[in-house]
Amino acid sequence: MNQKGILLVNLGSPKSTSVEDVKEYLDEFLMDEKVIDYRWIFRALLVQGIILKTRPKKSAEAYKTVWTDEGSPLIVISKHLQKRLQEIVDVPVGLGMRYAEPSIKTGIQELVDQGVTEITLFPLYPQYAMSTTETVIDKAEEVRLKFFPDIKINYVEPFYDREIYINALAESIREKLPADFDLLQFSYHGVPERHIYKTDPTNTCNMNTCCQKEDNPSHKFCYRHQCYKVTELVCKKLGLPKEKVMVTFQSRLGKDKWMEPYTDATLEGLGKKGIKKLAIVCPAFVSDCLETLEEISVEGKEIFLHGGGERFDYIPCLNEEQSWVNVVKTLSEEKLNDFYFH
Repeated sequence: MNQKGILLVNLGSPKSTSVEDVKEYLDEFLMDEKVIDYRWIFRALLVQGIILKTRPKKSAEAYKTVWTDEGSPLIVISKHLQKRLQEIVDVPVGLGMRYAEPSIKTGIQELVDQGVTEITLFPLYPQYAMSTTETVIDKAEEVRLKFFPDIKINYVEPFYDREIYINALAESIREKLPADFDLLQFSYHGVPERHIYKTDPTNTCNMNTCCQKEDNPSHKFCYRHQCYKVTELVCKKLGLPKEKVMVTFQSRLGKDKWMEPYTDATLEGLGKKGIKKLAIVCPAFVSDCLETLEEISVEGKEIFLHGGGERFDYIPCLNEEQSWVNVVKTLSEEKLNDFYFH
């Protein structure tokens, strides 16, 4: 019989907070054509000719503020998730990162060394995006064809609207949401608007009303729709009125048009609009990382308080909560039980 296994895949992180290691990580990350989707020569000019001249030093300083004794928060949390999942499933569980180590190749090799021949790969992203889910699948297929041609891989699909995930996220928020909050802000990682158009198989996206249409075939590949759907389903589960909820998008890079409204610009003005007690959650991430621990809970808090806010509550990601471990188990086992050659 074929031996099955699970491979969890997250984004990745620098090996250390040194400028050199951060530069190496950013080079691999930003040179991915699914992240900065310019022609190679223009991508190289932008990344290696401009961004890597200045950004690594700034990013290294930011990483130092969130680094733990065990290492990068994202890597540490991912390893803890792997361990906790392994405790409740009866197949081997591996871990890989799209960028840096442990790489997807390393993760697959770890499973192969245990006799695994059929792998269910779980991209740890609730929503589909060209720069997350798609690049993980592309990389895994590239690695499989080159190094593991006899191994079969299938993939856990984006789970943004699965009830088991929504229940876990909603309950996690409920437990941490202050009773007297003025506004709950859902801050999702942003992407350039052109990514939304590129992944639309129908070529009908207008970046507005189509996200609300029922049974739109674009929804399966529309990151924007999926972010708003998560918010809608969670708020329905929590019984939150629309006027107490807002969706924004963070972490934009460069001068291209990214999805709006922007998180940082929004935070600047909330205090003047009478929002004094803000809670914020980042459901594009399942593991706390630089974008949540530094960009939101440190920089975002500073922006909000400086703009007239009085209290800022960051609600952590699902990380290694038992309800989330159970979600990963359920969705993984669905694919293990319905294996097909991708």
